[in-house]
Amino acid sequence: MLETATRTAFDEDHALFRDSVRKFFDRELYPNLDRWEHEGIVDRDFWRACGEAGLLCPQVPEEYGGLGLDYRYNAVIGEELCYAGSSAGITLHSDIVVDYIINYGSEEQKRRWLPGMVSGEVITAIAMTEPGAGSDLQGVKTTAKRDGNHYVVNGSKTYITNGQNADLIIVVAKTDPALGAKGTSLILVEADREGFARGRNLDKIGQHSADTSELFFNDVRVPITNCIGEENMGFIYLMKQLPQERLQIALSGQAVAQRAFDEAVKFTKERKAFGKTVFDFQNTKFTLADLATKLQVGWAHLDWALKRHVEGQLTAAEASAAKLWHTELQWDACDLSLQLHGGAGYMNEYPIARLWRDARVQRIYGGTSEIMKEVVSRAI
Repeated sequence: MLETATRTAFDEDHALFRDSVRKFFDRELYPNLDRWEHEGIVDRDFWRACGEAGLLCPQVPEEYGGLGLDYRYNAVIGEELCYAGSSAGITLHSDIVVDYIINYGSEEQKRRWLPGMVSGEVITAIAMTEPGAGSDLQGVKTTAKRDGNHYVVNGSKTYITNGQNADLIIVVAKTDPALGAKGTSLILVEADREGFARGRNLDKIGQHSADTSELFFNDVRVPITNCIGEENMGFIYLMKQLPQERLQIALSGQAVAQRAFDEAVKFTKERKAFGKTVFDFQNTKFTLADLATKLQVGWAHLDWALKRHVEGQLTAAEASAAKLWHTELQWDACDLSLQLHGGAGYMNEYPIARLWRDARVQRIYGGTSEIMKEVVSRAI
């Protein structure tokens, strides 16, 4: 269980909410984790249960079916979800996709889509990455060309979380390729549109319960009203929202790092070798002491970043630094914990094996560690 007594970003209401989240996950998530990992996808019933419990998109205003809460409630959900060892695409739906509609969507888009996103009836994805673009959002090749009152969308996307389950996808597309990044728009595409197709559920190293797909758009016609915000403003919207996405990845990294540490402490205090517990060896104690120190620093930094974000002051460089530091800590914690488990750590029956597998991609998606260093360096 995450220890929150020394946290500074939350108040009593957040603590009560965290308690309800833990009880919900004990009941609905933990019993199904292994099955979802095996099947490569989370049941839609779980999404609906999350919606009924108020765990989806809590920041959505009450007039659209939400709770109108601050981002720290999202943080509580994300921390507990990741500490539990789940890679379900809940946080992408609630922390990333929904805010594009809240912040830039039309009144019609908000009333049509937000209630379903809150209830779990509508599962969402955002399609940025393309086979040849990677982290380069300016290099997007997918197009959305005007044809009367419609856009005609053509192109392909890859590594799209929630790609199999998604009912609604925000597609990053060029509406004016001649303008480069300044010709990018965000287009809502419903999954039942003619010409849209999903590829297979991709076979990944880790995060198996996060269904991840290639998506194909072949002359997909959507109304002009499916454009989020202003045409050709998509790249600017993406840049404005990326700090929250990177903060979400940072907090998930910190939560997993803590879980990896806790698993190492538990295992080494129980495991006997050469007549004493593994914990009693100096190397183990020093390794865990070093990691415990970094975790203390990490939680303090994360709370600082959370408060900055809620106050609207978190900069792109600060969010990038947070993603860089906390995901690197996550990897180090998982790798050290697995090492302290010895051969047992390589067995899937131990939680650390899943934590280790799932950790690797955290330094890649949302912007690689190298890209984060580039962003941070520009602010120096």
